[in-house]
Amino acid sequence: MSEQNDRSADLWAGIDDLWTWLEADQPLGGREGMLLRMLKLSEEVGEVAEAVIGATGQNPRKGVTHTWDDVQAELCDVVITALVALRTLTPDTRQVFTRHLARVMERSLGPSAVVHPQDVPTPRGVGEVR
Repeated sequence: MSEQNDRSADLWAGIDDLWTWLEADQPLGGREGMLLRMLKLSEEVGEVAEAVIGATGQNPRKGVTHTWDDVQAELCDVVITALVALRTLTPDTRQVFTRHLARVMERSLGPSAVVHPQDVPTPRGVGEVR
């Protein structure tokens, strides 16, 4: 696998790469650029709604125009856009997200549902025996 494929398989490296690409070609910078990046998330959520309406045929004038695969793709776009927006606010995207996810899991599923980083075993190397 090439280095580019390795990076695209890593969620956080991919988010950093997308953020870097967007920052390099941003027509508006500063606070205005940041706010527009946050608004992009609303656009993507609207595309999820459009895909759900299209997959269920809820617009009688158009009928079925989308599939559930389209809905999945649009949901992925929402997640990516949200993570890039978070990266716009902080370079510590992974840590901020992981801490928040742990809080949500603990609140929703209870303290036993949270796996703390110090409790996760380190991966073994190829051929390494423990």
